[in-house]
Parts: sequence; C-alpha cells; structure tokens
Amino acid sequence: MTRPARIVLATGNAGKVREMQSHLEGAGVEVVAQSAFDLPEAVEDAPSFVENALIKARHAARLTGLPAVADDSGLVVPALGGAPGVHSARYAGPKASDADNVDKLLGALAGVADRRAWFHCTMVYLAHPDDPTPVIAEGRWTGWIAERPEGTGGFGYDPVFRIAPDGPTAAQLAPEEKHRLSHRGQALRALLQRLPWA
Repeated sequence: MTRPARIVLATGNAGKVREMQSHLEGAGVEVVAQSAFDLPEAVEDAPSFVENALIKARHAARLTGLPAVADDSGLVVPALGGAPGVHSARYAGPKASDADNVDKLLGALAGVADRRAWFHCTMVYLAHPDDPTPVIAEGRWTGWIAERPEGTGGFGYDPVFRIAPDGPTAAQLAPEEKHRLSHRGQALRALLQRLPWA
C-alpha cells in the first residue's frame, strides 16, 4: 500500500497533537490536526475506547477526505468501578476543565485505600471512512492516584497519576520520559509498526 502524503489527526486536544505529531511526522507523513479544518467534534457516545476511537477516525476521514488517526483514552480506577473511563475528559461535566476533573476524582477517592489505576489508550488508523480493516493498537500505563496534584507538566490527570506508589507523578516527568512510558506512547509505537505502508 502506498504511503499517504497527509494524515488527519482526529483530535482537537492540543496535548495529544503535540505528543502524536513528532512520531507520525518522523514516519515521513505530513500530519494535520483536525482543528486546521474547523470540523465539528464527533459525537463520542459509545461505551468503549475502541468504538469511540473508530467514531472519531471515521468522522475526520469523511469530512476531510484524508486517512485518519484517532485515539480514545482515559483513566480507569478499579475502586470507582472503572470510572472515569470513557468519560475521563468530561468526568465533571461536558465543559469541565482538567482541574475540575481532577478535583472530582480526588473527592471520589477521599478515604479510599485502594488507589490503583491505569491509563488506557486505543489508537486506530483508517485509510478512508469506510475502511473495513482498521489498524488498531492499544497501550496501558499502570500506576496509583496521588492524594493531591504534583507537577506542572502534561495535561489531564497527569498531576495525580503516580508511576509508583511513592514515585513521581506523570506531570513531574520530562516529556520524553512520559512518552516512553505512557499508554499513548505505547499505542502509537504499536500502531506505527502495524501500518500497512510502514
């Protein structure tokens, strides 16, 4: 299969764009963020990460005419029955900020001893909107939820996600180290290896 000249990243999240762009451009493909096309957001109403990633990729591919890469990722906390899960970005409401979501998470875990958690990422590539054989890759980053936010790097739940019980949070890691360890980094590396033109 011929390597495409351009791929649309089906996200408006600036943090995700920064993390994904350098690696895909390193594969010799021009990467264009969905926001460059002023597209409406896809409706992510599926119950699983893989279904939501496919919804976003099909939406971006259909509206731009380009191959698309999309991911759906979130934080899974067993003590909260898997929440925030697929609702991670809007855990505290549809217009919630990162700080709002972190505050709600810490409130839900107040007094809870089991603070195990993991970040999950499902990443997909579609050659076109009706591609019957999407390339799908996943990554998981296990850790623990801190008692309070620490660090200024990253985004989302990074300030409260410890990589070891007494270790640093994801927000305290250098960007290169975070990408090496993270769920999104794992999924992106796996996706790049599986692309039909790689």
